Amino acid sequence: MNAEYRKEYENWCNSSVFDEATRKELLALTDEKEIEDRFYKPLSFGTGGLRGEIGAGINRMNVYTVGKATQGLADFINSQQTTERGSVVIAYDSRNMSPEFALCSALVLCANGIETYLFESLRPTPELSFAVRYLSCTAGIVITASHNPPAYNGYKVYWKDGGQIVAPYDKEIIARVNAIESFSQIQRMDKEQALERGLLHIIGKEVDDQYIEAVKKTVVCPEILREMAKEIKIVYTPLHGTGNIPVRRALKELGFEQVWVVPEQELPDGNFSTLEYPNPEDVKAFSLALRLARKKDADVVLATDPDADRLGIFAKDDKTGEYIPFTGNMSGLLIAEYRLSQLKAKEKLPNPASDGALITTIVSSNMAFDVAREYGLTAIEVLTGFKYIGEQMKLFEEAKAANGGKTDASKYAYEYLFGFEESYGCLVGTHARDKDAIAAVIALCEAAAYYKKQGVTLCEQMKNMYEKYGYYRESLESVTLRGIDGAEKMEGVMRNLRETPPTTLGGLRVLAVRDYEKGIRTDVLTDEQTQTGLPQSNVLYYELEENGWCCVRPSGTEPKIKFYFGVKAKSVREAEEQLEKIKEDLLS
Repeated sequence: MNAEYRKEYENWCNSSVFDEATRKELLALTDEKEIEDRFYKPLSFGTGGLRGEIGAGINRMNVYTVGKATQGLADFINSQQTTERGSVVIAYDSRNMSPEFALCSALVLCANGIETYLFESLRPTPELSFAVRYLSCTAGIVITASHNPPAYNGYKVYWKDGGQIVAPYDKEIIARVNAIESFSQIQRMDKEQALERGLLHIIGKEVDDQYIEAVKKTVVCPEILREMAKEIKIVYTPLHGTGNIPVRRALKELGFEQVWVVPEQELPDGNFSTLEYPNPEDVKAFSLALRLARKKDADVVLATDPDADRLGIFAKDDKTGEYIPFTGNMSGLLIAEYRLSQLKAKEKLPNPASDGALITTIVSSNMAFDVAREYGLTAIEVLTGFKYIGEQMKLFEEAKAANGGKTDASKYAYEYLFGFEESYGCLVGTHARDKDAIAAVIALCEAAAYYKKQGVTLCEQMKNMYEKYGYYRESLESVTLRGIDGAEKMEGVMRNLRETPPTTLGGLRVLAVRDYEKGIRTDVLTDEQTQTGLPQSNVLYYELEENGWCCVRPSGTEPKIKFYFGVKAKSVREAEEQLEKIKEDLLS
C-alpha cells in the first residue's frame, strides 16, 4: 500500500500531465499522513458523483479528478447517442473553485462533441434540475458540496428527466469513469474555440425567468397572498450561497414586502467567513439572522444552504416571544399539511385520493404516514437521498404516459403531491426533480400568511399537528471518522451490528430488522423474512415497540456514520425522554 500511494504521489510531482501549480503544491507537502490521505485511493465517483476536499491528488477535488469524471460522463453520453448530438447543462454554486470546475467540465464535454450550456454565474441546484428538462438536455452537472464545510466541493450528475442519476445509468457512468486509466486521456478544448464552433452556450436570464415562473405557479392560494403577503415579516439569509437573488425575486413578485436579508451573509463567499459550517440544519448558522429578526420582530427566519436546495427555519412563538427552530421533519410536514388541506378544500386532490402520492424516506418522520392517511393519499417510502424521490416522480410520469395520460395507483401512475426528507429538503410542485429551497421558501411563507389570517403562528400550527397526529420526535447523531482508519471503523460498526444485532433499545423490544444491503426484513418474533423492495444500500433499520425506530448508515457524501432515531408518544416530555433512552442505548 505504502509503495502504491508513494508511486502515485511521485507521478503527480513529476509528470507533465499536471500543471506547475499542482506539482508545486504537492512538492511543498511535508506531512506523510497528508500525502497518504491524498493518494491512498482515488476520490470515488459514487452513485451521484464526486465530493471531497479541494486540493491536488487523486483523493481530492481538482481539475484533473473533475476532468476524469466528465470524460467518463462524455464517453457514456456518446455511447447512448445515435443520430442526435448529446447536450449537457452545467450550474455551480459559490464555493471555492466552483467556476473553475464548471468551466473545466464544459470544455471537456465540448472536446467530446457534446453541446454544453453553462450558466453565466452561480445558480441554485434546483434551477439546474429544472434547466435539464427545459433545455431538453441529455444530462446536467452541478458543481456543489451542498452544506459541507468550506474545504469541500462536489460534482453531481443529473439525467434527462432532471433527477440525479440512478440505476442503471449510475453504474454505467461509474464504469466509464473507472475505465479511464490515465489523466492524459482527458480531452479538452479551448473556450474560444468551443464558443466559435457553437458547442458552448452561456445561459442565464431566459432560464431564470422560466424557473421563477414555475416556482410561483406552485402557490395553492394566491388569494391569501394578495391579502396577507405584505403582513408577513421575513428575515432571510442565503449563507453566502446561491439563494439570495432567486429567493428575493420570488418573494417580491408574490407580494411579500417586508423581507430583510442578513447583510453580512448576502454576498457569495466560498470561505463562508461568518459561519463555522454553512448548514441550515445547524442552529449556530442562524445567529446573525436571529439578531436581525429580533430587531425587525420577524414572523419567520429562513436560511438556505450554499446551493439552495435545503431550507432551515425559525418561527416566532408569540406567547413567549422566542424564536423556535424547526427540524427538517417539522417544516416539511407543516408544508405538506398546509398544502394538502388547501387542495382538499378546493377539491383539487386526485379522485380517488389514493391516486395521489406523498413520498418520504426511511429516516424521515413517520408522521408522514398519518398525514397521508388523513387525506387518503398513498404514502411511499424510499431510501435516503432525494434522488430516490425524483426517481419515483419519473416512474409516475412514465406509468401515466403508458396509461393514456391518466393517474391510476393500481398501475403506478400516481400524481405526485409532495416529497420530503428529514435533512431539510422538500419539493413543492413538479418543475424540478430535486429538493428546492426556493419553492420551499414560497410554500412556507404562503402557509405563514394563511395561518396568520387565522390568528395562528407557525409554532401554534405545529403544536396543532402534534395534537392531531401524536407527539413525534426525531433525532440524528453523526460520528466523523476520517481517513483510512475512519473507513475501517465505519465498516466495523456496521459489521458488528449485523453479527450481534440488538434485541432491545431504550427499553423497547426490537420487533424487526431491515438490512437494506441484503434487501431483507426479518421479523424478530417469528423469524419470517420478506423483501424490503428497495435498492441495495448499506443501511440497517430497527423497528421498535410503541412506534419507535432507529437507523444506522455510513454517509454517502461525508466521512461520517449516521444514527437516526424516531419515537411517537402522548406528550412532548414522554417523546423526548424515550428518544434519549434509545440514543443512549445504541451509542453507548
